Amino acid sequence: MAMPMSSQPSHSAMLGIALMAAAMLLVPTVDGIAKTLSATHSPLYISWARYAFSCIFVLPWAIARRGRHFLPREHLGAHALRTFFAAASMCFFFAAISFSPLADVTSAYFVGPILAAILSVAFLGEALTFRKLAALVLGFIGAIIVVNPAGGLNAGLLLGVAAGVFFALYLITTRKASLASDPVSTLAFQCLFGAAMLSPLAVWNWSVPVGQELLFMLLMGAISAACHFMTISAFRHAEASMLAPLSYLELLGSVIVGYLVFNDLPGARIGIGAALIVAGGLILVQRRKGAGRKTQPV
Repeated sequence: MAMPMSSQPSHSAMLGIALMAAAMLLVPTVDGIAKTLSATHSPLYISWARYAFSCIFVLPWAIARRGRHFLPREHLGAHALRTFFAAASMCFFFAAISFSPLADVTSAYFVGPILAAILSVAFLGEALTFRKLAALVLGFIGAIIVVNPAGGLNAGLLLGVAAGVFFALYLITTRKASLASDPVSTLAFQCLFGAAMLSPLAVWNWSVPVGQELLFMLLMGAISAACHFMTISAFRHAEASMLAPLSYLELLGSVIVGYLVFNDLPGARIGIGAALIVAGGLILVQRRKGAGRKTQPV
């Protein structure tokens, strides 16, 4: 027997929305810390530190939940590839914000979800729809406006686009793998393998954090772990289509952090480009009319 679901979000869904919104608004604080640290440390070293200090919080949690089998035991190649793309995206992003304002780089970075939708056609055999083409056009125009090649190429914004490309590949490999691993185990693997993979680069660019810098790195790891936890929990309470638009709150958080900490505000050109990129992303997740009339087994 089936009965119509209410079009209003349930209490569980509202909890998921609240967790996702909080995570997206909190993530830019990690980026703000990374930008602050980039004044005295290499972006590659900071990227390693984010993974390494996240391990301090994630690994005890994973071991408490899963015991000595806290790491995934299957699809390790897929896990490693996903982590490589995630780490590459973070390295490019941290390098970008050492050159350019946080909100500007985040705007360029958000071409990633749109590119992932297009790559899903080639790599996952998904249908090429008018909605995807429209999103691609809007995202491409928005990215061109943000990067502004006619005004002279900005290294930070180009690195931000590169970070978005690797984030798209991370999304594609995540979908293609269809991993059934426990999310906490997946996160533990990503933190541990990411730290190990970036260790040679960190050693090559080694610098010793002193005083407040060490506290900043510890805080960066703690916030990263908290954001991952909130995101994982959010997807257990609400549908992905409901949560996906909330990812653009990260852009709002970047504007806030950029203004409060670095006294940076995006100009009109960045604002227009970001609006087009966001519009393209929202086209991809817009629900069709009547989507709320699905049935639920009783």
